[in-house]
This record gives sequence, C-alpha cells and structure tokens, in this order.
Amino acid sequence: MTRMRITVLISVAVVAAAGLGVGLAVAASGSGTQAPAAAAGSPPYSYYRSMMSRYYGGSSMMGGSGTDQQMMGMAGYRWMFGGASAPGWMQGTDMPGSMMGTGTDTGMVMGQLWANAPGPRVSAGQAAQLGGQIPAGARIDRAAKAITFSTTTVRLAVVASPAGGPDETFRIAGLVNPAITVPAGAKVRIQVVNADPDTAHGLVVTASQNISSPMPMMTSHPAFTGSAVWFLGNPTTAGMHTATLTFTASTPGTYHYVCPVPGHAQEGMTGTFTVGNSS
Repeated sequence: MTRMRITVLISVAVVAAAGLGVGLAVAASGSGTQAPAAAAGSPPYSYYRSMMSRYYGGSSMMGGSGTDQQMMGMAGYRWMFGGASAPGWMQGTDMPGSMMGTGTDTGMVMGQLWANAPGPRVSAGQAAQLGGQIPAGARIDRAAKAITFSTTTVRLAVVASPAGGPDETFRIAGLVNPAITVPAGAKVRIQVVNADPDTAHGLVVTASQNISSPMPMMTSHPAFTGSAVWFLGNPTTAGMHTATLTFTASTPGTYHYVCPVPGHAQEGMTGTFTVGNSS
C-alpha cells in the first residue's frame, strides 16, 4: 500500500471510528475508477443517505442544517462518490502532492480533498467580522479568556486559524480558545468558519478528557446530538467554508470543544465548554 493511500485512510479513519460507518472509508480506499450509479432511487445512493442520516439523529459529518441538506442530497453524493466534481483521487487520478511523506499534517490532505465540497461560504471580510463578534447575552472576561452566557439561547461564531492570529487556534469574540460556559438546557447554535488557507478544520464538542491525544475523537463521541462539524476544506475563490452546528446542552458538566482533525487539538485547537447547573 502506498504512502499516499495510507494517508487517505488515516484521514478518513477518524470519521469512520466516530460512528459514520464504513462507507466513506470504502470510497477512499477503492480504486475509484467507477463511480456508483447516481440515480435518486439507486441502492448506492440509498445506502449513502442511510449512512449519513444514522449518525446522531441525521447530523451529517459536515454539520449544520444547511450543509446537511447539501451533503445528504445528490450534490453531496456525487461529490463524495464520483462524477465530474469528485476529487481526482476518487477516480484514480490526481493524488495530492501533500500526501507524500511521513510528516504530513492530515488536515492538509483533507483541506485539499474538501476544498470544493458543496456547502455555504463566507468572504474573508465576513470571517474577520464573525471572529470578533460579541454574542448576545454573553459576559466577556478578556483577562480570564472566558465567555459566560446567562441566556438559554446561545449563538456563537468560531473562526478556525484566522488571519493575523495564532495558527492552529480558534477565535471567538476576539479571544483565542476561550473557556465557554452556558446554562444547562441551553439551545446552542455555533457557526464555524475555516479561515486556514491550506488546512482543513472542524469543531466538535466532546466529552473526551484526553485532549493531549493526537485523536481525542477516537476515545469519545460528540457530547450532544448535533455538536459536530467534521471537516471544512480549504478556502477557494468562492470563499471560506462555513457550517453551523445546533444542539441542546442537556447535561451539566465540563466538556471540550476541539478540532477533530488528527493532531490539531494536541497542537492547541481546543477549549473548555462548561454546561452549568440549571438555576
């Protein structure tokens, strides 16, 4: 097995291990010379939808209701499994050069593979605005790098590796990897933007305490149904990929938000997410 193919398998293993099933891994490791039938009622498409929808109540690996519809639909299926817009490696051609070598950041591989995936985008200017946006109902403690919500409706914007900021970090309300606290039972909506020019990022709220691990998502699933945006690819001329995750912070406790790309949480893309007791 070539280094290139091994790297692809490592890249998709975190998704499969987190509960998405074997369909994606099979697509990545196969020859890719024959795309499955794309008819709406075909067995391959039915399996694809079943695989994607059974993960945590219908939340796709890209997260967010708008992107869910993109990835669950025919456009997402064709992108993942074949057709003119599919990545070249799925068709047996154009293996990304960054897959060569043993020290390759998996995110660089995934960033290329997901760069043209369907889904919403924002401009660089919009991403900068979102990264500094102060959420409604939040108290900001800049000295402690903490954001505390008193409302049961929580709206956040998270920008991964923003311009002018430290690499491999999240910017939220102008802070780097702040501690976030929300009331128990809060309805949480988080918009995630990947501003990194050459690396995929995502965001998962997880119960894993093994944040020093290169792959914390291997030890624990997302903490709440819907609290995962897996991979957002590299920005293109069309803009920066964005996705929105929505969940209910139902169980009090201390969790972490992390980038699920292997190695990224270990390098600093993580912060605490505390769900307080109801009062």
